[in-house]
Amino acid sequence: MIHDLMLMLVDGIGALGYPGIFLLMAMESSLIPVPSELVMPPAGYLAHQGLMNPWIAILAGTVGSLAGAYANYYGAHYLGRPLILKYGKYVLISPDKFQKVERFFLRHGEISTFIGRLLPVVRHLISIPAGLSGMNHLRFSTYTLLGAFIWCSILTWIGYAIGQNQDLIMAYSKRAVIWAAVGSCLLLVVYIWIQRRKTLETPAAADVNPSGE
Repeated sequence: MIHDLMLMLVDGIGALGYPGIFLLMAMESSLIPVPSELVMPPAGYLAHQGLMNPWIAILAGTVGSLAGAYANYYGAHYLGRPLILKYGKYVLISPDKFQKVERFFLRHGEISTFIGRLLPVVRHLISIPAGLSGMNHLRFSTYTLLGAFIWCSILTWIGYAIGQNQDLIMAYSKRAVIWAAVGSCLLLVVYIWIQRRKTLETPAAADVNPSGE
């Protein structure tokens, strides 16, 4: 069954080419459930066969991810934000609560966006709070591209390195999801530790020099 599925995916990606990778990864980054694990490994397999350039495939997947992320970003910013501010109180989201969430994401949006690109399900949704809070476009696009590039590269090179063994491609793609989740948790722990150190050092500095001189 897995063998037949991989053959179907490889044939589909081969027929669609780089524009197909772009489109499918744009769908994957929006709210349309197209798992990247079923898009980029077949592209890597085709690259192994000499039918695609792996770097162009990765580029197409990365830029497609950004396009899908921006679809969510603008939808949340121009549609979701006015609705929440107007009707949020009816579902226990008061303007004050929304502003707190907004301030949190504006402060920690970079790490949230980057880690979100590496996690299943979350990568479909992480652009929504970015759009709701109006996250800076440069930062949003930079961290989205960085996270998407890393994820697309991992999946593509799995397909490229393993080659014809379709069963192993699926198995290693699943492992990549697990390791990405573990790595993201470790990165988040380090980030929280750094933020707490900064919080503790700031009052200490103020006590040493209360006049600010």
